[in-house]
Amino acid sequence: MAGLRAPAATLSVALLVTTGIGWWGETNLANGFATSNALGVSAPASTGDSTNILLIGLDSRKDQEGNDLPPQVLDQLHAGDSSDGGYNTNTLILVHVPGDGSKATAFSIPRDDYVRVSGIPGNDHIKIKEAYGLKKAAVEEQLRAQGVTDKATLETEGREAGRASTIATVRNLVGVPIDRFAEINMAGFYDLTTVLGGVDVCLNHAVSDNYSGANFPAGNQRLDAAQALAFVRQRHGLENGDLDRTRRQQAFLVSVAHQLEQSGTFTNIGKLRAFVEAAQSNVVFSSGWNLVDFAQEVGKIADDVEFQTLPVVRYDVIDGQDVNIVDPTEIRSIVRAAFGEEPTSRTAATNPSSTVDVFNAGTSDGSAGRVSSALGSLGYAPGEVGNDEDGPSVLSSISYGPGAEADADAIAELLDLSVTPDADVSSGHIRIVLGSDFVMPESFQPSWTAQNPTSIYQADDSTPPDQGSVFSGNGVPCVD
Repeated sequence: MAGLRAPAATLSVALLVTTGIGWWGETNLANGFATSNALGVSAPASTGDSTNILLIGLDSRKDQEGNDLPPQVLDQLHAGDSSDGGYNTNTLILVHVPGDGSKATAFSIPRDDYVRVSGIPGNDHIKIKEAYGLKKAAVEEQLRAQGVTDKATLETEGREAGRASTIATVRNLVGVPIDRFAEINMAGFYDLTTVLGGVDVCLNHAVSDNYSGANFPAGNQRLDAAQALAFVRQRHGLENGDLDRTRRQQAFLVSVAHQLEQSGTFTNIGKLRAFVEAAQSNVVFSSGWNLVDFAQEVGKIADDVEFQTLPVVRYDVIDGQDVNIVDPTEIRSIVRAAFGEEPTSRTAATNPSSTVDVFNAGTSDGSAGRVSSALGSLGYAPGEVGNDEDGPSVLSSISYGPGAEADADAIAELLDLSVTPDADVSSGHIRIVLGSDFVMPESFQPSWTAQNPTSIYQADDSTPPDQGSVFSGNGVPCVD
């Protein structure tokens, strides 16, 4: 069953919600949405006034409490039952909102990109869409082993772990901070599109696909909520498969933004109220997101977003699964350039003099030893290695004692982690705690991988898949 491509609605929710604050009231707005702490307080942050927002479309047939969606809803969505889809993040879009008010940039991340992960038992590479569900399942299994049986607790803790894993995996792939995120599920996509009264789309060719229910003529047309879901879910019968579906999702977002501006939804209190109420049931925002300030910062984002799709080197089959082979180094370079960030040097300190203690607080056995060995090969003095005495933690961290600031900053750059001084850390020492969110950066090549120089990311002689050109948002774009 094809998966949901939903964050088009997610970004629109953020825009509509913040625009309606004047009549809705900040208190009602803040209290009405579910929030998540998955980003963590020590996560890397963008500099200046710019903001990077990860939009997540969750392919789940369950509500926020883990209950199955009603059969009548699933029937309307042509989405199978609760056993289909799992908790794949079948849509991931990273949006950069510049602090200077210039054009926003959005990158779609194809769901089948084959990427490195850490903290997910039994896996070191997966499809990027699987980070959420696999981590969620692993954490729930651990909690059950500890005697936790409450369904709501398992669902809440599992989802938080899944979000943290997804954020860490995306951050490692693209090489830039993630400041905020928003998540929407399948029912949310349907409800929000219903409130909008449908959406206008344009197809270059007629399509007929029994898997998704997409049966549409060529040309401009207006789709209701169920049809819109089929439009963004179709991948069978498309020349570029999931990449074409990604383009449809981008086209949907552009069309929705155009429709919101043209239809007067921003000023129609009845429509706005219905939209916000639907969103409060289906959208999760990262905690600490000041939606009032966000509204002021991105007043023109709705019709001024430039869309791109991250490149794919080639298609491949690994362990019986179709995957997209990608080049993380190229991706980081593209994203950083588009976001106006300076290239990041991934090198150790010139003459490191600090002792590094590494502790594992995640679920990946041996990770502390591997990091210690890698840093030792770069000239850092190996210190204590073991499990963190404070027990499991979702978040990774680096702290340092007197005299170790420069070396700690260099290691933080290597590992994509934040760093803070700590009076409890001995002089000349650096303390690294590897939480379950830790992902070894691809560009950090430790000695324990040096014996395998052949990379799965190496391009072959085939023509790279076509991810499409830059997609600027105005009107209703035509797609395949």
